[in-house]
Amino acid sequence: MTVFLWNAFTFVVALGLLVTVHEFGHFWVARKNGVLVKRFSIGFGKALFSWRDRQGTEFVIAAIPLGGYVRMLDERIDPVLPQFADLAFNHKTVWQRMAIIAAGPAANFIFAIFILWLMYLIGVQEAKPVIAAVQPQSIVAEAGVHDNEQIVSVNGHNARDLRSTNLLLVEQLGRPRMTLGLQDVGSGRQRQVELDLSDWQFDPEQQTVFASLGIKLMQPEATTELALVVPESAAERAGLQKGDIIRRIDGQQITDWPMLERLIQQNAEQTLLLEISRSGQSLELEATPELLTREDGFTQGMLGIQPVVTPWPEGIVYTQRYGVIGAISEGVSQTWQLTRLSFAMVAKLLTGDVSVKHLSGPISIAQGAGDTASMGLIAFLAFLALISVNLAVINLLPLPILDGGHLMYLVVELIRGKPVSEKAQEIGFRCGALVLLMLMGIALLNDISRL
Repeated sequence: MTVFLWNAFTFVVALGLLVTVHEFGHFWVARKNGVLVKRFSIGFGKALFSWRDRQGTEFVIAAIPLGGYVRMLDERIDPVLPQFADLAFNHKTVWQRMAIIAAGPAANFIFAIFILWLMYLIGVQEAKPVIAAVQPQSIVAEAGVHDNEQIVSVNGHNARDLRSTNLLLVEQLGRPRMTLGLQDVGSGRQRQVELDLSDWQFDPEQQTVFASLGIKLMQPEATTELALVVPESAAERAGLQKGDIIRRIDGQQITDWPMLERLIQQNAEQTLLLEISRSGQSLELEATPELLTREDGFTQGMLGIQPVVTPWPEGIVYTQRYGVIGAISEGVSQTWQLTRLSFAMVAKLLTGDVSVKHLSGPISIAQGAGDTASMGLIAFLAFLALISVNLAVINLLPLPILDGGHLMYLVVELIRGKPVSEKAQEIGFRCGALVLLMLMGIALLNDISRL
């Protein structure tokens, strides 16, 4: 319950902040263009708090924190007295209306730049994408990639750290080939290799993009040595101690922590024979994992142990920190990369290169908000920047119910010299709402299936 409440709280904070930024963009540009804003609402439904400013705008915080809106004076919706006609949205020029509509997504882009600027002023810990091992007969092995090489570019784009490299690799989904720039860690010699992606299979729910290509990175690893035995746990009752190294379970050799963890989770309330090393001596112990029921209703085995985690290899981790001007440049660059990736993912959904089963909804976003907030300020800020860019990109899609759809109608009006008929707009809004509801439904079902 504690995890659920934390996720819900961070989700409301993150979404509320991003929606406020988005709607403030519409609000600010509308006022600058002389439009009367009747209501500025964060959330939908019953108003929890409300107040009015001197210009008559009602500011509302509503009960359902899943969006927001700015309601402007408009003759198509409200009766407007002749003396106030110049304050109505529909009486403004096409260019003014386009500016007001586009201001919401623009505000989210600017906010992402601001967040990233703040992150790089504080300092962001990054890791170099250095290859520790190449899986035999994998895509990168066939291309001739070697151990102890660092990825420095992906299709000509700079890949200086692990995070940006991950985004650049994901962006290549659906392409037949990809060029990697590599630098030998020892000699510094650089070269390029071309990867054949015709057989590339990547499922983000099952593996990382690096693993899907056959790359094992240099990074901390959980070992089979025990760093902690939880008091009064099944492990303590079995006689396990800190410093023990688990070698085998029921005669099966344990090669890594994920394998050990998987065997424990799959054998709840089943007695396991553990072969361990303790102070250089071999011992056999019997342990019975307890049955644990998670918050989502699923059950698994739990022994009550934690592994020793190796430190980062020397020279892999570094801190990126810039001055005021440099951080702005970095914020713009990172926002552009996120924007390019977001549009690319939309295109890949349409072409089928990315399956709709990978769409995420509010539950996944809430989990992401909770997880990153638990990791610290920098991780949460990075999450906010990503979601802010995604919110802007989604709103720019040419669906009539979204900002992009309104802009599409205004472009048509600009070309034709007269507005799109109200009947055509109404049909478009209904179709757009149907498509959006379908996508939201798929995303929600995906969220539920991942629980």
